[in-house]
Amino acid sequence: MAKDRSSAGDPSRTLALLWRESDGRPGAGRGPRPGLTVDAVVQAALELADADGLDAVSMRRIAQQLGVTPMTLYTYVPGKAELLDLMLDTLFLRMPRPVDPAAPWRERVTAVAESNRVLQLAHPWVAALPATRPPLGPGLIAKYDHELGAFDGLGLTDLDIDAALTHLLAFVRSTGRTALEARAAERDSAMSDDDWWEVNGPLLARVFDPERHPLATRIGAAAGEAHRSAYSADHAYGFGLRCVLDGFAALIAERAEEAEQAGRAGQEERPGG
Repeated sequence: MAKDRSSAGDPSRTLALLWRESDGRPGAGRGPRPGLTVDAVVQAALELADADGLDAVSMRRIAQQLGVTPMTLYTYVPGKAELLDLMLDTLFLRMPRPVDPAAPWRERVTAVAESNRVLQLAHPWVAALPATRPPLGPGLIAKYDHELGAFDGLGLTDLDIDAALTHLLAFVRSTGRTALEARAAERDSAMSDDDWWEVNGPLLARVFDPERHPLATRIGAAAGEAHRSAYSADHAYGFGLRCVLDGFAALIAERAEEAEQAGRAGQEERPGG
């Protein structure tokens, strides 16, 4: 079975549902039967996904939760593919909009990163869901428009702004997935990092030669002592975000210099310049 991903359903029916222009059925002028709504179906699916992961989201499980037959759900949502887009867009619509236009740009960009990180950690299935074609619903459009504002007015081109936001969200998504994988590994093994090292440390001490791998020995020991584990999701996120922001600062400075050079060149070309 194909892996769950966004935008895998029928595009026309999905868009109609996302924007609530109809119930998503071809020629459904009479509307769905009363007693249930698309929003109720989506909310039930969200609760299942948050509790047990995307594998738990099925029309049968949702119907059980809502006390209806599975066939009733198809009156509202064509299938799971379209439902996933509705779920994502609903979360996007509910996200806080923390960007203060008056704040320094680093604070604005950091607020975008933080809000997306909070979303992923609160709804782990979001980070695991491939979303190369995200749902073009009201939630995503509002989210995109709001987050672009973090980069507006910095002298970047429109293409720069779009690419910068894409890069920022990809960074948050990557570190979020790694953090969730680390959390899952600890949960599935029923062992903390301290427990793991206590069990496996003696074996590693016998097979590992510090003289052959001096950098791994020195730096690994320093990181382990600082994080009290082999990996710290919080440190990786904080360090990475600082690098991303510094990269944006360099781009902003580069665009400012280009604009200044273009301005000088324009003055020199004018008569009497």
